[in-house]
Amino acid sequence: MLRLAIRVTRAQSELVLAELLELVPTGLEEVTLADGLVEYAVYGAPGELPSLPALRAVAGEALVEVRTDELPDDFSERWRRFHRPLVIDHRLTVRPPWEPPGGTQIDVVIDPGQAFGTGAHATTRLCLELLLTLEPEGALIDLGCGSGVLAIVATKLGWGPVCALDNDPAALAATAENARANDVQLETRRFDLRHETIPEAPAVAANLLAPLLRAWAAALTEPLPKRLIASGLLAPEADGVLAAFAARGLAQRERRTRGEWAALLLGADAGRPSRRR
Repeated sequence: MLRLAIRVTRAQSELVLAELLELVPTGLEEVTLADGLVEYAVYGAPGELPSLPALRAVAGEALVEVRTDELPDDFSERWRRFHRPLVIDHRLTVRPPWEPPGGTQIDVVIDPGQAFGTGAHATTRLCLELLLTLEPEGALIDLGCGSGVLAIVATKLGWGPVCALDNDPAALAATAENARANDVQLETRRFDLRHETIPEAPAVAANLLAPLLRAWAAALTEPLPKRLIASGLLAPEADGVLAAFAARGLAQRERRTRGEWAALLLGADAGRPSRRR
């Protein structure tokens, strides 16, 4: 097994991440390093890893290092130890299939080897935290569904119908498989946010990169979702994304941060003061 690692400055990390997800739609690892650097890594057998010559041109001087390391024979067991159950608010457990069921009200199994978005990343966790604060009010769209964890949790919370949208066929296949593993019914659909209008729904959970969120906000039309969870944001980007949605009539209900990441809960009928934590 080989590990291919790409190090980049945090300021340029979104550009590199977007490029990597085009090349490696089945997932990657993100590690925050010292001195403002981020490392993205993909794993595979010799001959399976992608060629990355275009990344250097796209990222320019921001690309610090590309390296490949051979992993020890016990990597599979180490990898399993890395993916531990995630427990949120004593209500939700998100776990890999080799871990036993959690003792929480909601138990979700997600295969971390299938697609980006198992729940462990801070942006996905923030989305889950905000989703747990909402009362189910009908349909929900999981925009950029990844492995489907948000759509599956929403279904178990009582939202419905739930539709999982993504432009990546591998993500849609992973979402469908994870939905079957969790015995939930949801729709999956290939979707291009840049050229299509999302289906009407009272709630949308969008764990996307900030440029995509801002572009979507600029094109947003009535009827607005009653609740919108927007994540995938570095904390300094949150105000800009908020301003883009506020211009369309969606105001902040709540903002949460975890480390350097942030998520927003927006509402078309926001009347309560927002809080930060």
